[in-house]
Amino acid sequence: MRQTFWLAVVLVVQSGAVLAQGGQPAGPSASPPGAAVYFIDLKNGATIPPSSVVHFGLRGMGVTAAGLQKDNSGHHHLLIDTDLPKLNEPIPNDLNHLHFGAGQTEATLDLPPGEHTLQLLLADHKHIPHSPPVMSERIKVIVKEAAASEPTTAQKGARHPSPKDAKVYIVSPRDGGYVSRTPLIRFGLENMGVAPAGFAKANTGHHHLLIDTDLPPLDRPIPNDANHLHFGAGQTEAKVSLPLGQHRLQLVLADENHVAHDPPVVSKPITVNVTASGQAPRRKRHKRRR
Repeated sequence: MRQTFWLAVVLVVQSGAVLAQGGQPAGPSASPPGAAVYFIDLKNGATIPPSSVVHFGLRGMGVTAAGLQKDNSGHHHLLIDTDLPKLNEPIPNDLNHLHFGAGQTEATLDLPPGEHTLQLLLADHKHIPHSPPVMSERIKVIVKEAAASEPTTAQKGARHPSPKDAKVYIVSPRDGGYVSRTPLIRFGLENMGVAPAGFAKANTGHHHLLIDTDLPPLDRPIPNDANHLHFGAGQTEAKVSLPLGQHRLQLVLADENHVAHDPPVVSKPITVNVTASGQAPRRKRHKRRR
C-alpha cells in the first residue's frame, strides 16, 4: 500500500501537476511554504452591517498588482457565496468573484441581510491561483441592518471638514501622456496627512482612484470596484492594470469611513493613453514620389 502511494506522488510530480484540495490541479506560479491569506478582523459566524470594511491579511508573500509578474507575490480575490473556482484557470470576475488587481488589502462590502459565505484566494499576475493555492478558511457571516438608534457615520450624513487649501493631485503620469498596461500612479497631497481606513484623525484621509467614471455621491462611502480603487492602507502610489486605449483618472481623498471630506478634496481629472510599448505610436513616413 505504501509503495502504491509513493508511486502516485512520483507520477504527479513528473507530470508537472500539483493537486489542490478536492483533487483540483493548481496553477503554474509557485507559492512559498507557510504562505497564508486570512481575514484580519472577521471571524466565522460574525454579524456585520450591510456595508462594512473587510481587511485582508497575507503572510509569507507580497502583494503586487495584476499584470505584474513577481515571484512569491500575488493579489487578492474575494469569493462571495460561491465555491472555489478551477484552480488552474483565471478566476472569474463577477459579483461572486471580486478582483483586487490594484493590490488593495481591504474591501467595502455591500451585502443584503441574511447569511453569506466569504473566502479569500490569492492569485498571480494572470489571476490564476498559486501552486499550492493560498486561500483562507471559508467563513460564514450574518448581515443585519443597523439599529435605528445606532446610525453609522455615513447614515448620519456627517462628513469630516477638510483644512483650507487642502489639495490632492496625480504626480505622474502627466495629463495626456502615454503609459504601459500596468502604469505606476503616484499620488500627491498638500495640507493634509495620510491615515489608513478605519483610523479617525483630524485633517487626514486615504486615497481613492477613480478610473473611467464620474465622481460618486460625496456624502456616502465611495464604492469599491474596478472603477473605484481604495488604498486604505495609506498607499501613496499604486500599479494598476489598464486595457489599451485612452482612460480617465481622478483622485478623491476620503475619511476613515471612505466618505469624502467637506469640502471634498478632489484632483483634476487627467487622461492617459495606454499602448503596448508605453510610448507614443510612431508616425508612418510616406515616401515621396519622384
